Amino acid sequence: MKLFIFGAAVLGALLFVGASVLGAAQIEGYSMIAQYISESYAAGLPNTQYLRYLYIASGILFAFFAVMAPYEMPNSKGIKIGFFLFAIFYGLGTVTTGFFPCDIGCNPDPEIASLSQFIHNTVGFLVYATVPFCLIGIGFLSKKIIGPTKFSKASLLCGAIAICFVVLLSGNSTGPFVGLFQRIIEGSILFWVVFTGYTIQTK
Repeated sequence: MKLFIFGAAVLGALLFVGASVLGAAQIEGYSMIAQYISESYAAGLPNTQYLRYLYIASGILFAFFAVMAPYEMPNSKGIKIGFFLFAIFYGLGTVTTGFFPCDIGCNPDPEIASLSQFIHNTVGFLVYATVPFCLIGIGFLSKKIIGPTKFSKASLLCGAIAICFVVLLSGNSTGPFVGLFQRIIEGSILFWVVFTGYTIQTK
C-alpha cells in the first residue's frame, strides 16, 4: 500500500511537471512567467491533445494518492476529510481542466469565454480556493494529534505559500507575473504531494 501511494504521488507530479514543461517548450515565445499553464494546451492549439491526457492521468493519480493516504496517517476524521477534499478538488479538478481546456489566450472574462473555458475557470477557482486550506488543515490536525513533525511543518508551510500566491494571483489575474504565481502555487502543492508520499513510504 505504501509503495503504491508513494508511486502515485511521484508519478502524478512528474506527469504534471512534464506536461507543463513540454507545453511551454513547443510554443514559440511562450513565457512561464507571464502566461498561465493552461495556455500551453488551450483549445485550438496544434499538437496539444497529448498534454491534456498527461494532465488527466496526473489528476487520476493524485486522486488515488489522496484517497489511500489517510489509511497510513494518524486516525483522524478531520485528516480524512482533508485528503478527501484534496482528492476531489485537486485530483478530479485536474482531470476536469484537462477535459475542458481554456480558449487560446485563456481570457478570464466570463462574457467572452466558451463553455469549456467557463468550466475550466470555475474548476480552477475552486481548486485554488480549497486545496491550500486542505494542506493547512491536515498539517494542523497532524501537529495536534502527534505533535510537530516534518510532515506537519511541511503541510503548514506549503499551504501558507499557496494561499499567499493565490491571493496575489487573484488580485491581478491578467498581470505580468500570473504564470510565475501559478507555478509557485502548483509547485508548493506538488512538493507537498511528493513529500507526503515519501513520509508515508519511509515511516
